[in-house]
Amino acid sequence: MSRTRTLSLNLAFAASLFTLAAPAAHAIEMVSVDREVINLRTGPGTSHEATWRLNRGYPLIVTGRKGGWLSVRDFENDTGWVLGRLTAKKPHFIVKGQDVNMRSGPGTRYKVVGKAQYGEVMKTLERRKGWAKVRKADGLTGWISRKLLWGW
Repeated sequence: MSRTRTLSLNLAFAASLFTLAAPAAHAIEMVSVDREVINLRTGPGTSHEATWRLNRGYPLIVTGRKGGWLSVRDFENDTGWVLGRLTAKKPHFIVKGQDVNMRSGPGTRYKVVGKAQYGEVMKTLERRKGWAKVRKADGLTGWISRKLLWGW
């Protein structure tokens, strides 16, 4: 075997060992808005422009941190910064489908008890086999297919 080929094989082997030894990717960190309304800003601080106002329960993925601020992404892939102390680890979903059925149980054979609209935020009560039991702001509780929701 040539010296070049041996060196290439050794480098490939070392790279594979490094990949196997690397720690698993971190789990996705989610938060939800824990105040009536907060601002989503262009940077980590109140001197940065507020681009959106987010309502209580709105779920977000944390993508970074700076001081007490969280870099976040929402269900439409909008990004920005929120003050971390204004968020909580309370599970919520947001509806990503139009005119979604809420059902009395986790499956399409259960009766429709109401509807939910795109962008509506709902408190997560339970999860079961591709379905989530949620509560709307008006108190209506029902099951929605996870395919039609975003959050946790």
